[in-house]
Amino acid sequence: MVVNPADIPTTDKEKVQKEDSRDSRKIARSLRSGTLTPIHVPAAQTLEDRCLVRTRASLVKDLTRYKNRIKSFLYFHGIELIEPFTKVQSHWSKRFMTWLENIDMPEQSSKMALQIMIAEAKHLRASVLQLTRHLKELSKTTLYQQPAALLRSIPGIGLLTAMTLLTELERMDRFENMDQLCSFVGLIPSTHSSGEKEVTGDITRRGHAVLRSALIESAWVAIRLDPALTKSYHDYCRRMEPNKAIVRIARKLLSRIRYVLTNKQAYVCAVVH
Repeated sequence: MVVNPADIPTTDKEKVQKEDSRDSRKIARSLRSGTLTPIHVPAAQTLEDRCLVRTRASLVKDLTRYKNRIKSFLYFHGIELIEPFTKVQSHWSKRFMTWLENIDMPEQSSKMALQIMIAEAKHLRASVLQLTRHLKELSKTTLYQQPAALLRSIPGIGLLTAMTLLTELERMDRFENMDQLCSFVGLIPSTHSSGEKEVTGDITRRGHAVLRSALIESAWVAIRLDPALTKSYHDYCRRMEPNKAIVRIARKLLSRIRYVLTNKQAYVCAVVH
C-alpha cells in the first residue's frame, strides 16, 4: 500500500519528537485501525509517457527563461528593438533571431555572452520541437488516439493539454464522483469553520499543480470559444473577480472532460439563446 505522508494522522508531540521508531508505530496503528487510504499507482507505460510530457514542459520553462535573459541583456546594454520587431508578435521569429546574432557589441566579452544565450535558446527551441513531434506521434497510438480526440472536441483543449490530462489522470473511473476529481486537481475552496463561524477561502493549496495550471489556461481559451462558458463567465464576473470566476469555469471544463471520457462521446457546444 502506498499512502500520502500528509494523510497519516500525526499528533503535535510526534511532530516535535520525530523518530523512525515513532513513525513506524504511528503507521502501524493507522494501518491496524483502517484509517489509511492508498493512493493510485499508475501503470509503468503511463509513467514513461508522463515523462515525455513533463520533460517538454520543463524545457518550455527553460526556453522562456533564456528569452527573458536575452531581453534583459539588451535592456542592460541600452539596445532598443528596431522597427520590424517593436511588436511582441514579431519576437523570436527567424528574422528576429538573425538580427540578434548580428548585433554589434562594444566588447568581445559581451558579444560572446549574447551569442551563447542565443545558441542555448535555439537549442532549447529545437528540443521542444522534437518533443512536440514525439507527442503528436504518441497521441496517434491505440492507447491515446480515441480519448485524445474526445478531449480535443472540447473548446480550449488542444493536443498538449489533452496528452497532459491523459498521462496525469490515466483513468477516469478511479474517481467515484465529480467532487473527488475536483479535490484531486485542487479546484475546491479551503474552509476553516468552527461552530457557527464558517469561513471559505481561496482554492486549496493541496492539489495537482500540473493539472490545475493546464485547466486554468484552457478555461481562459474556452470562454472565448464555448457560448455556454462565455455566458457563465460573464455571470460570475458580475459578483466576483475575474480570477475567481475563471476557477469556476475550470470546474465546468473539468466536468466536460469527465463526461466525454466516461461516456466516450464527443462534446457538442450548446447554443445560448
